[in-house]
Amino acid sequence: MPRKRFQEPEPITGIQYAQHFLKKIGLGKENYYFWKQIGKALLCTYAVIGAVWLYNETSPLGWWTLKPRPKEEKELAHLYERRQFPYPGDEEAMKEFIAKGGMTGTTIGPKGMVEGDKDESDYKKELKDKKFEQEAQKMWIRMRNEVIAELQEKGFDVNE
Repeated sequence: MPRKRFQEPEPITGIQYAQHFLKKIGLGKENYYFWKQIGKALLCTYAVIGAVWLYNETSPLGWWTLKPRPKEEKELAHLYERRQFPYPGDEEAMKEFIAKGGMTGTTIGPKGMVEGDKDESDYKKELKDKKFEQEAQKMWIRMRNEVIAELQEKGFDVNE
């Protein structure tokens, strides 16, 4: 009786080769838990980034600024809001959009006025100059009224 030999190995099919290859690069069945954790981490990360992005779009504070905005900036905020443009095929919405003012101006600046290259320091300087002018005007009126009052006390007829 002949002796039994080792059986000939079956030829490797394409699916077995693919599974072997995926196992070698870390995508086998044993690695399922690892990739599940990676997926959860990515999902949470993108959820947080999405929430921050949404908050940025609707934030009363502005991006990365926790300091309050000046009153003048709040009053002009409506000029810098994003405009919703109608779909070009919707004729009724286009007519309404054009009737409201259409694309006059830019989406950055107020209607009919294009903003120059101004940064925050220019804006602060402009506000500072404006406040200085207001204070100077108040002081001038106060001094003028005092002089008129003194002249009237002395008996002079002063017409304002």
